[in-house]
Amino acid sequence: MSHFQAGAMPLTLRSWLKKLAQTDRLAVVRENVRLEHELAAIAKKLDGRQAAYFPLPGGHAIPVVSGFMARRAWIAEAMGIDESALLQHFRDAVEHPLPSREVAGGEAPCQAVCHTEAIDLKALLPIPTHSEHDNGPYITAGLVIARNPVTGIQNVSINRIQVHAARRMAILMLPRHLLAFYRAAEKMGQALPVAIAIGVDPLTMLASQAITPIDSDELEIAGALHGAPLPVVKCVTSDVRVPAQAEIVIEGRLLPNVREPEGPFGEFPKYYSERENREIIEIDAVTHRSKPIYHTIVPAEMEHLLLGGIPREASLLSHLQRSHPGVTDVHLSVGGVCRYHLYIKLAKKHEGEPKNVILAAFGAHYDIKQVIVVDTDVDVHDPVEVEWAVATRFQADRDLLVIAGAQGSALDPSTIVKTGGAGNDPVPGYRQGISAKMGLDATKPVVYDSHVFTRVRIPGETDVDLAAEVRMPAQPMWDALFGEQA
Repeated sequence: MSHFQAGAMPLTLRSWLKKLAQTDRLAVVRENVRLEHELAAIAKKLDGRQAAYFPLPGGHAIPVVSGFMARRAWIAEAMGIDESALLQHFRDAVEHPLPSREVAGGEAPCQAVCHTEAIDLKALLPIPTHSEHDNGPYITAGLVIARNPVTGIQNVSINRIQVHAARRMAILMLPRHLLAFYRAAEKMGQALPVAIAIGVDPLTMLASQAITPIDSDELEIAGALHGAPLPVVKCVTSDVRVPAQAEIVIEGRLLPNVREPEGPFGEFPKYYSERENREIIEIDAVTHRSKPIYHTIVPAEMEHLLLGGIPREASLLSHLQRSHPGVTDVHLSVGGVCRYHLYIKLAKKHEGEPKNVILAAFGAHYDIKQVIVVDTDVDVHDPVEVEWAVATRFQADRDLLVIAGAQGSALDPSTIVKTGGAGNDPVPGYRQGISAKMGLDATKPVVYDSHVFTRVRIPGETDVDLAAEVRMPAQPMWDALFGEQA
């Protein structure tokens, strides 16, 4: 059960921001910060240290917040658990979802104010332009919620959305559940109703990124993370259900057989994606709280990376442990943009086992490009520890595994290969997403002589309490002992 759920008030965006403010983890920035680039620049500077709260951004009445889940420890705190239990707690929620609790429209804070006429989204909401070459303002922290047009079961995801015009937006949909729903509706010649919920609590944000089979409603995973059914409300213009405590909800329809240019946009690998024709959302309504807060995620910074990384880690750990119970922990490194580089901790029992684990990891998700397997005495969350294991336990001629020509991330610019023909590729004659995979076995031999692979340790080093052992600052002692002779 969530730490906040156990108290008088459930976890919402507002209760979480209050907690951060009380513990000096929320910075209130000056008024009238420009929405174009300046807001994102300041939020990035504070990234991982403090969340950023922007009153009157660009003179807009609605404030903007960013970076409120920019550390793993903060996310664990929101769950009310130790950081070491983060992946298991998330897995438990995925495996034991709680059906949502529907409330009437009059009881839902997100529908306190409703706009259906003369909507101009850029005027209504303070939507920032983030990176230097972004093609305009983007919604980056909206939960995109849609119902399967065949089964009626919802899906929740976070997609980048470029605001084109007053009531029109372009969306990037990767080949996952939302795109499957859209194609099913388009095949029937129908628009797909969608809702974009902006300004939800950390647990609901995290739940949206769970890797699940199609027709699994991530809002039910959010309920499990909260320890109680998540309150949801029916949209004003469709049957889509959205978190009742959200700050802002944009209601609209994904139009069939309509495509318009979108991009470029600075993505999580810290490079730009190309300008391409994308599907279009036409806006029907915007509802919000009486005094809403707008949430934006600065692309490629810690809030963005952790939102994608932690659910993937939980899914990968579960997948690997089915066949390899000796796997005890995994970590998608920040240097690998929490997508491409995976560190695996293994209680190795047999020679060759790490290579089997590497192959299983590559099969678990096509984004993974590099896997390093280490022993249980190595902290996979510490890149210095992992590099030390590679430096002292890995030999390239026997411990390196390379797989050529595999499917990789289409957002990884190094995967571009020349095809020689025009085809249907975004850039004629080139295709992106063909990747080589590399696995490193950085484990000790199962059997070795004497202390060859025994780590150097000092007895009692972990028990030292420096506050008790260091008796005073150095300067007074030095002056007392040596005075002017020093």
